[in-house]
Amino acid sequence: MTTLCGGGTCPTVYRTDRNTFVVQGYTVTAEAAGLDLPAGEQLVEIPAELIAEAMKAVS
Repeated sequence: MTTLCGGGTCPTVYRTDRNTFVVQGYTVTAEAAGLDLPAGEQLVEIPAELIAEAMKAVS
């Protein structure tokens, strides 16, 4: 859906056929982010610009 590079090997936002989004980004540990994360969940970090571009794409 939206990427800041051309190849899909950098942070990317994908829209699914279930009307949800999947985010590809750089793995961040809960400890590094200062968060208490439930089992089964993961954190990824993406540039703020990517969210802005994704919002434009769905508007």
